[in-house]
Amino acid sequence: MGEPRVGQLAVAARQRLELLYEASMRIGSTLDVTRTAQELADVAVPRFADHVTVDLPDSVLRGDEPTDIHEGLRRTAIHGITAGRAFRPPGDLLNYLPSAPQARCFTTGHPVLEPDPHAAAGELAGEGELAGDPACGGIPPDHGIHSLMTVPLRARGDTLGVASFYRCARAGAFEEDDLSLAEELVARAAVCIDNARRYTHEHGLALALQRSLLPRGLPEQHAVEVAHRYLPAQSGVGGDWFDVITLSSARVALVVGDVVGHGLHAAATMGRLRTAVQNFSALDLPVDELLAHLDDLVNRLDEEESTEPGGHGLIGATCLYAVYDPVSRRCTMARAGHPMPALIHPDGTVEFLDLPAGPPLGLGGLPFETAEFEVSPGSQLVLYTDGLIEDRHRDIDAGLEQLRRLLAHPDRPPEQTCQALAAAMLPAHPGDDVALLVARTHALDAERHASWELPADPTVVSSMRAAVTRQLADWGLEDIAFTTELVASELITNAIRHAAGPIQVRLLHDHALICEVSDTSSTSPRLRRASSTDEGGRGLFLIAQLTRRWGVRYTSNGKVIWTEQSLPKPSTTDDHSEPARPSHVC
Repeated sequence: MGEPRVGQLAVAARQRLELLYEASMRIGSTLDVTRTAQELADVAVPRFADHVTVDLPDSVLRGDEPTDIHEGLRRTAIHGITAGRAFRPPGDLLNYLPSAPQARCFTTGHPVLEPDPHAAAGELAGEGELAGDPACGGIPPDHGIHSLMTVPLRARGDTLGVASFYRCARAGAFEEDDLSLAEELVARAAVCIDNARRYTHEHGLALALQRSLLPRGLPEQHAVEVAHRYLPAQSGVGGDWFDVITLSSARVALVVGDVVGHGLHAAATMGRLRTAVQNFSALDLPVDELLAHLDDLVNRLDEEESTEPGGHGLIGATCLYAVYDPVSRRCTMARAGHPMPALIHPDGTVEFLDLPAGPPLGLGGLPFETAEFEVSPGSQLVLYTDGLIEDRHRDIDAGLEQLRRLLAHPDRPPEQTCQALAAAMLPAHPGDDVALLVARTHALDAERHASWELPADPTVVSSMRAAVTRQLADWGLEDIAFTTELVASELITNAIRHAAGPIQVRLLHDHALICEVSDTSSTSPRLRRASSTDEGGRGLFLIAQLTRRWGVRYTSNGKVIWTEQSLPKPSTTDDHSEPARPSHVC
């Protein structure tokens, strides 16, 4: 009698080890809470139990700390040998009675073994429907369930949920040995679920940070019609970003960049680089100089990270910076290790613009080159990160060819282009995040800009004031004519006094009235507050008070001083009286 018993114990021990080994291989294959819970249920059926359910608080599914059972448990996973209605389906919120085995298990953190669950359900859940409702702790009487164990999912001192094991087809009820095996199974699954919960929490934080650092709204401008997408990676938020920045003289900058790596660090670095690009753009730097300054910044960030204990260090980043001018209809671009942009011509042909590649940001010491293209009105510029065209199952050449085919629709607006690219080129679970920017170009009509070239002679100031007044009258902007006269005459006088050579004046009627005065000097004007005894020095101060903004842009031949004035609101009355002029202006 002893030898058969020993053989049975040996077989049971071997089966137990095989089950634990299989559980270690199958549970925790992904960092997904729901998937991990389902893997626990799948492993235990039918070798150990006939039915298994896993219930977790909603907070755990969101990646947060577990909440009290009074808020209910969400049915997360279920598996069984039959497909009857004995159990509530996944997704249901279960409000267990305090006396139910699941509630006692969750509250105390200890497993509960019920050799006769029907008797316990009748005593604890009461009469009527509650005795047969699994959501309240009861056992349906018509499914033959005769044994129940509930085991808490505990990891790092927290109870994350409850796993319930049922038997109906097997003859024997659960015993203490079965309970110890269930605890081992659940303990392995609990660690995996907690890892997935923590990953979900960090992924959510990184995604929230990433989205908060990306543009929430696009600036007002008429140069391009823009649509954009940011699609995070399934495995982790990265450092992809895009931006649309208004520049002086009705120009607009289009930016797409990619920081190497994933997680909070990559998202935070992306935010720092995007802020830097906005600040450098405000200085009206040429595109190659802007990338050079950005390269220096990445080098400094890398040095700072390397000196910190446990610092991540930056492997690098890529960036594409483009400036489009709706007056000249030309686009100037430079890229730092970034994929080539695409240009959709109005006739439907698609061209990948052959920009000098440039090194990725962070290498340092190497120059960046620019390229300039004439862009016909109605063309579309497509800027993107490498996640759109490259993944583990597709090389970059195949991705570019697919992109070319999808872009050959010139009449499609930018928003539809974004939708088509996202639907056709991105998998359901992308391995890398993607930033996409599509911009349809517009041109500023010839009748909405005017220019004059003047000699460096003070006598031309009065005639220029009259020319400005006539031009504003043609545009219906008489309300701001006096202010514009004052601004233009002050800028022209300063150019004559402090510069040499010919002077050019230009007015642009766009989303604002833009006044430019160009000269051949590279000396930068400086805004200062003159004292009461000074005879001069108030010109730029008055200009700053009378305009919305002003600035200086350097060119190969000198500089341009520009101002922007808000356009007057359309009149809603029939009052055509002369507008009031500013007082105390000399």
